[in-house]
Order: sequence, then structure tokens, then C-alpha cells
Amino acid sequence: MATQHQSINKVTLAGLLITLGIIYGDIGTSPLYVMSAIIGKEMINADLVKGAISAVFWTLTLQTTIKYVILTLRADNNGEGGIFSLFTLVRRSKFKWLLVPAIIGGSALLADGIITPPISVSAAVEGLRFFNTELNTVPIVIGILFGLFFIQQFGTGFIGKFFGPLMTLWFLMLGILGVVQLSGDWSILSALNPYYTYKLLATHPSGILILGAVFLCTTGAEALYSDLGHCGKNNIRISWIFVKTMLVLNYFGQGAWLIAHEGQKLADFKASNPFFAIMPESFMPYGIVIATIAAVIASQALISGSFTLINEAMRLNLWPKVGVKYPTEMRGQIYIPSLNWMLLAGCITVVLYFRESANMESAYGLAIVLCMLMTTTLLNFYMHMKRYNKYFIYTIITVYLIIELAFLWANLSKFTHGGWITLLIASCLIAVMTVLHLAKKIGKRYVDMVKFADHKQLLIDLSNDESLQKYATHLVYMTSANNPEEIESKIIYSILQKRPKKADVYWFVHVDVMNEPYRMDYKVTHIADNDIIRIDFRLGFRIAPKINLMFRKVVQDMVKKGEVDITSRYESLNKNNVIGDFKFVVLEKFLSYENDLPAFEKVVMTIYFFLKKFSLSEAKAFGLDSSSVKIEKFPMVIKQPKELPLNRIG
Repeated sequence: MATQHQSINKVTLAGLLITLGIIYGDIGTSPLYVMSAIIGKEMINADLVKGAISAVFWTLTLQTTIKYVILTLRADNNGEGGIFSLFTLVRRSKFKWLLVPAIIGGSALLADGIITPPISVSAAVEGLRFFNTELNTVPIVIGILFGLFFIQQFGTGFIGKFFGPLMTLWFLMLGILGVVQLSGDWSILSALNPYYTYKLLATHPSGILILGAVFLCTTGAEALYSDLGHCGKNNIRISWIFVKTMLVLNYFGQGAWLIAHEGQKLADFKASNPFFAIMPESFMPYGIVIATIAAVIASQALISGSFTLINEAMRLNLWPKVGVKYPTEMRGQIYIPSLNWMLLAGCITVVLYFRESANMESAYGLAIVLCMLMTTTLLNFYMHMKRYNKYFIYTIITVYLIIELAFLWANLSKFTHGGWITLLIASCLIAVMTVLHLAKKIGKRYVDMVKFADHKQLLIDLSNDESLQKYATHLVYMTSANNPEEIESKIIYSILQKRPKKADVYWFVHVDVMNEPYRMDYKVTHIADNDIIRIDFRLGFRIAPKINLMFRKVVQDMVKKGEVDITSRYESLNKNNVIGDFKFVVLEKFLSYENDLPAFEKVVMTIYFFLKKFSLSEAKAFGLDSSSVKIEKFPMVIKQPKELPLNRIG
């Protein structure tokens, strides 16, 4: 794993190209809509433009460069990033409530992501109105989004090879367009002075509210951290120098164009978006095509990030178990059908509701600033855990709390303009994750563990009982017992009482989700030689638990070492070296009517079991072959009802 980590962090031309194609889609397409969102329908004013450009530059510097590229990328979990990876680094601390910012941050990132593809694609496609002002772009945008989500099931390995070169072309275009405008008037560079940001906030009547539009230039910073594992921090840091330079040149170029047209309104121009207005008319068709391609790549990066986010949430028991597919051999590329179509439905709803990117701008950013605040919270504990200088920690956290609370205050004005949509989605996601976490805690009170030593001889006797028909040569149970010396009483009940299950060898398999993302270790414990064996898998939170394949590999290794004999013990089959059969037994819970739970816990468990109806079965979640699996359902009695006052009268 260390070698893999080092190879990703190694700076190469190919690594830099991949980084440009994967990491910067969201933040790289922000020039499409940031300045138009800041100016809006107001008359162009030089002071507003200079203040806004200054605020954009210092936001990219303080928020993206210093907080994320320099500082937060240090908080990598064996090369992996993102808010759940950061949580796994700090969850060993005594502060159990740190799960709260992780849930809020993950939900907010996913929710605000639903608006990223619509706003990026819409802003790009709306450039076509330069040629036809009455063009209805909604069907075109929906068509592009549908095509993008449709191809996810086939994997993006082939077209992904072109993402890097295409995004390089995009950023070069941004820089060149900006320089062309600047060459006519370099005075806009005075906006590098942070005084203009201060002047905007202090003197402009809507200064603090304009920050809500300024914030759009850095919304992709959180996604940049989430995609750390695909490229490595060194490739991100070096490529960011090029990306930021091109972004700043384009923003300043748009600013120069706006100041040159002071006193007019954007609606007065054929191209009402400053991004397209700075293009030569002859280049416009090419610019629109390149912008649309960049928007699609930005959307692809967000979709892949959403798959990774939900996959991590499932492994941390914060999301119902759903189907995960691996369409290509590319590292980390997964496809989650249910999430894919849910995201598409959300994106189409956003397009139909807002119809234009200008309307989406008013709703964009509110949820993501919550995510950034949650990352700042977790980062504080990470730096304490790593024993950073305490004065450095206090300074950094104070500065970024002030900045992000200011952005939050500015973005709250968007609530009634559509921000409520992303907050509603985020709230639903938070509710799902919270219910799953609480249900697990409530369920733990029910799990009744017994000592293996008290039942070990019973199992050995059952294995050798000639009066019973054999249930399977090898009988495998999934167990949640962390201690190898313990076992759930319901498993013992299943073997001894529900229907006595005679087997030559009893196997007990336990899966531990580890803080390291790609760890794949196992441990074998021989509880009784040739009769009872326990296997503990220690899997990283990004590893799919394909227990069927993993178990088979472990058994093969044990056979090679002579630790176990898996040939059938039937005499006729044994002498011909026929392998015995393996049968898995999975115990699934259902909520018993015999519970006397408090009202809140009853609601939690009811929602939990409702969600389970739409999730994978325990067998499929563990990747078990359905032909060799027996499902046994048992009632989950968490709190016994009070004893019934029945009286015998006869």
C-alpha cells in the first residue's frame, strides 16, 4: 500500500494531466458564471467590479490555496482525502460527537453537488444565445445530462484519457482570453490589493451579500480534497499553480472588459455573460464547444466523487447497503446505479425548476459552505491530534471560521431564492445517515453475546454425531462479535436448536472496517482444530467486502499451508479427493412486535427497517454467492415489554 501511495504522489507529466482532468472540473468552470452572478441585472460599476475581482482573488488565495491545497491536503488518510477520510483520522479521539460534522459535511457536499452539473452545463450551453437570443436551452441541457449519466454504467475509462488534455485546453483558453482583454487595460491589476475587498464589504450597500456570489469561485475546493486519492497531493499542488494562474487571468480579463463598459447593463449586450463577451465573435462557436466539454468533465468529476462518497458512507454504516459495480479496472472507479439515477433525477428537477443558470446561481453555494465549516471543525481536531503548534491552530481556525461564517451569512440570503432546495436535500441525507447510526447503537443493546468456551464442546459433539444427517461439510456464519472468544447467542441457537446443523467444520467470519482506506488483512484463529475456525477480515473503508472471493482465497492459502483439510469426509468422496461443500448462513433481523421502546427509538427503528427494504440483503451486501447461502430471519427484540398480568382461573 505504501508503494501505491508513493506512486500516486510522484509528480509526472501524466500525473499532472490526470489531475487537470479529474480535480479541477468544478472550480475550473466557475468563470462561466461567477462574474455574471456578481453583476446580475445591475448597472456595471467600476468600484463594484474592482472590489469583486479583488474578493475573488483573495478567496481563491485564502480559501482554496492556503486552506485546501496547502493545509487540508496534509490531512490525508494513506493518500485518500475527503470529509469521511478526515473523520476516520480523528474518530479515535474521545470526542464521539465528531461524527456529527462528518455527516453534515458529507450530506451537504452531495446535496450541493446536484446543482453543479446543471449550472455548469446550462452556463456553457447558454452561450448559443449569442446566435439566437430566443433559444430554449433546457432540452439541450437535459439531453447532455441524460447522456452523461447514461454512460456511467459502462465506465469512463476510455473517454477519461481525454479529460486531462481537454481541461488543459480549457485552462489555456481561459488564460489567453484574459490576457487579450488585459492587454487593453492593465489597471484592473490594482485589484490585487486586498483594500478593494475591504472597500467593497465596508461601503457597498450589498457588500456582504455579494460575497454569496463571490463564494461560487471556490465551491470546488471541497471536491478537490475529496479527489485527493486519485492523483496525490504533489500533483495537485503543482498543477494548482497553473490552474490558479489561468483562472485569475480570466477573472481579471472579465473585470477589464466590464470596467470598459461601465454604466451599461449585461442585458444590453448580445452576449450577456462576461465570460462569452470577452471572446472574439469568430471564436465564439469554438469557445461554446470547449466550455460545454469542460462543463461535462466537471459534472463527471462530481458524479465520480458522489459514488466514492456514498461508498465510504456504506462502509461506515451511514448509508443503506446498495449495489456497487466496477465497470473498469481503473483504480477507485465505481458505479452505484441507484445513486446515479437519483442524481440524474435531481439534476433534471433543478434544470426544470430554475431553467437558466442565472437563477441557479442564486441557489448555489449555501450547502457547500456548511461542508467547509464542518471540514474546518474536523481539521481543528486533526491538527491537535498531530500536535501542531497550538497558537498556529488557534490562528488558522479563527481566521477560517470568520471567513466561512461570513460566507455562510452571505449565502443565507439565497435561502428563499432556491437555496432551500439544496438544504432540503442535505437535511434528508443527514436524516438517513443519522437514522442508520442511531439504529446501529440501539441494536447493539440487543446483541446477546455468549462465551465460545461454553459451547465449544457442544459443537464438536454435534460435528461427530453419527445419528444426525449432515447439513453441510463446511458451514460458514457471518458474526459481528469483535472478541474471538465470544459469539452471538442467536448463532448458537441457529446451529443447535432452530434445526441442528451438523457440519464437519464450522467457520465464523468477522469483518472489521478499518480507518486505513485500502487495507486488506486477515487473521485465522483455530478455536478447535479441524472443527471450529474463525477468520477476521480487516478491510479499509474503501474496500468492497467481497467475502465470497476473499473467503475462498483464505481457504486456499490455509490448504497450501496444511492448516485445514477441505476434502469431503464422506468415505466414497474422500478417497477421490472431492472437495466438500461450503454453505453460508446469514441471519437477517426484523423488528419484533414484542418491543416496548420509547417513542423516539421506535420511530428510528421503524425508519431503519423501512430503509432496509430498499437496500441489499445481508448476503448480497457481503458479496456472497446466492446458490450457497441460507437466509434465516429472526426477530429483533430490543426492549422486552412489561410482563403481562395474566391470571389463571381454571
